[in-house]
Amino acid sequence: MILTAQSRPRLWKFARVQFDEARQRNVLQYPEGAVLLNDTAAEILALCDGTRTLSEIAAVLQERYGCDVQSDVQSYLSQLADRELVRDAAAAIEAG
Repeated sequence: MILTAQSRPRLWKFARVQFDEARQRNVLQYPEGAVLLNDTAAEILALCDGTRTLSEIAAVLQERYGCDVQSDVQSYLSQLADRELVRDAAAAIEAG
């Protein structure tokens, strides 16, 4: 699934970001496994609450980092959407 600038990403209801004490890193956990996250990935996912658009998430991160991150954020979240770990809340509202 490719997310667009107007998508409102949120984590799948069975996925969560949690700090792993043993690894001293954030981990995206879900029933079938886990993904180790770097700091940037954890920041992106922290903003994925289903209310912000992908463009709004990128704008927050652009302000923090001082560079254009729109395509990076879109690519990363689309990869997670392909694995069904991130969903588009806007699409769910339109479909339901």
